[in-house]
Amino acid sequence: MKKGLFFIPVIIAGFMAFGWVIMQLWNWLIPDIFHWSKISYVQALGLFVLSRILFGGFNFRKSEYRKPPFVKSKFKEKFMNMSDEEKQAFKEQWKERCGK
Repeated sequence: MKKGLFFIPVIIAGFMAFGWVIMQLWNWLIPDIFHWSKISYVQALGLFVLSRILFGGFNFRKSEYRKPPFVKSKFKEKFMNMSDEEKQAFKEQWKERCGK
């Protein structure tokens, strides 16, 4: 319980720091490149939240979901139980899919 109480201020501070970084980057780059206006700190926080909602979510799930499929234990076990011919066919299929 005490560890959880420690992380709440850390998460809030990280969120505020991201807002400040976004504001600084926007105000440094965007007005000169696109001739748009500068943004405030609150607008930067809103932009951060909006971008996380639209593009990334906040990922409160376990980190297992964010790993590539070949790192997951179920996939690894399935791959290890394949014969050499099956492994080669699998690799060839992925080469064709990736265009290599």
